Amino acid sequence: MTGHLVPAAPAAAIGSPGFAVCFLPDDCRVRQMRRITAAYLRSRGLLPVLHTAQLVVSELVTNAIRHGRGEVGLTVAAGADGLRIEVSDDNPAPARLRPADEADECGRGLLLVAALATTWGVSPDGHTTWAVLPLPSGRP
Repeated sequence: MTGHLVPAAPAAAIGSPGFAVCFLPDDCRVRQMRRITAAYLRSRGLLPVLHTAQLVVSELVTNAIRHGRGEVGLTVAAGADGLRIEVSDDNPAPARLRPADEADECGRGLLLVAALATTWGVSPDGHTTWAVLPLPSGRP
């Protein structure tokens, strides 16, 4: 059962124009979240960050689906500090960077996020992993 997308919070609740959705963990949701993010970025005229944002969304949503618990939440909002991407789940164990050997097929997601983001982190309760991407000059 893949469940339905449910708005998690109105855009005003996340502090700036953006979107938030909750969904049941399923691999098909990764592609769907990339598409929703792309539509949002196109609507805001933020094409320069589209591909980077889609990659960050892919990595964070995949981590939540594979290692999280319960529903997954995705929030994306453009603000004065940049494009903030947050992914949450019910697992209190925080996401963490880990070394990946050359032969490993996975384990590099957060390394990619850290390399692409201006800053990233995990909420104090461990439920939310977030990243901020730089926006083109003068764009919130």
